[in-house]
Amino acid sequence: MSLLVEVFVREPDGKLRLLDVPADVYQSGGFESWRTTVWGSESVRALGARLLPRLADADLHVEAGEVPALLREVALLRAHLDAIAAGTERPRTLAEHRAGIEDRLRIIEESAHKALEIGGGVLIW
Repeated sequence: MSLLVEVFVREPDGKLRLLDVPADVYQSGGFESWRTTVWGSESVRALGARLLPRLADADLHVEAGEVPALLREVALLRAHLDAIAAGTERPRTLAEHRAGIEDRLRIIEESAHKALEIGGGVLIW
């Protein structure tokens, strides 16, 4: 199973509405196990990340006002990608694991930019 990264808007009644995504768009935020083994890992937490580690306990709802913080967190993790890859559990080689994390960070970042454009948020679940 895989974590999905989605962009949402809040309806006037407060309900969350997910945006439609073309079928050919890859939305993976990593494997389900990455909730704890990557995003919630001590390596990520030690860098000061506060949003993505929430995935260890629940789905992550990043409301519109928090999207800039999510983008800063993605940049922080990208700057320390080698240390994160080396310090987290991996089912593959270090290079493949690093590339997988980098790809998922790109997906999260692209979704966050889309959310900024429309005044929406990001859901990782």
